[in-house]
Amino acid sequence: MKVVAMENHDGEGVFPLYPKGTLVSDLTPCPESRHWYGCTLDGRHTYIPDACVENGALVAEYNPTELVVKKGDRIEVKRIVYEWVYGTREDGVSGLIPAEKVLSIDE
Repeated sequence: MKVVAMENHDGEGVFPLYPKGTLVSDLTPCPESRHWYGCTLDGRHTYIPDACVENGALVAEYNPTELVVKKGDRIEVKRIVYEWVYGTREDGVSGLIPAEKVLSIDE
């Protein structure tokens, strides 16, 4: 599925791909997004969906990098994570973007 950015989105920095088993600490429910937690991964504060953590560790690889986009950027959707879309811009850069900021397009 392809979507187009309806508005600009700036992320909170670039994160590495954390491997399965990485310890997750300081889990705090995110008041703005159901099923998401604020947390610490390898000393960095970020956010994580509840399905990615169990018993204080990642259950799969995870990269919390948000996708920086400009209005009109086209994105190939790889998966949907609750109210966020994980996708790849046409230049090959991948990350998360709030679903409310994109619109599905036909191609």
